[in-house]
Amino acid sequence: MRTGKVDFGGILKEVSLAYVPEAQIGDYVIVHVGFALSRVDEAEAQQVFEYLREMQELTELEDSGAGVPPASPSPSTSPPAPAAR
Repeated sequence: MRTGKVDFGGILKEVSLAYVPEAQIGDYVIVHVGFALSRVDEAEAQQVFEYLREMQELTELEDSGAGVPPASPSPSTSPPAPAAR
């Protein structure tokens, strides 16, 4: 089985190239569970990288609590009852 090394943001992993026998050094490929599934052109690869960067930024914002509105009471929760006098 033909394999190749793929760079995942600086981490090199060995993946199967069985489904993309036409893949060459320098090509961009979509990888799932250790198998390169398809080749993509550089423009599409750059768009995917941009989506991933945006997702990371969103995750960082959510983790810090910035930009996330405070939780509102659920509709099933009734407001507190006034104290009896």
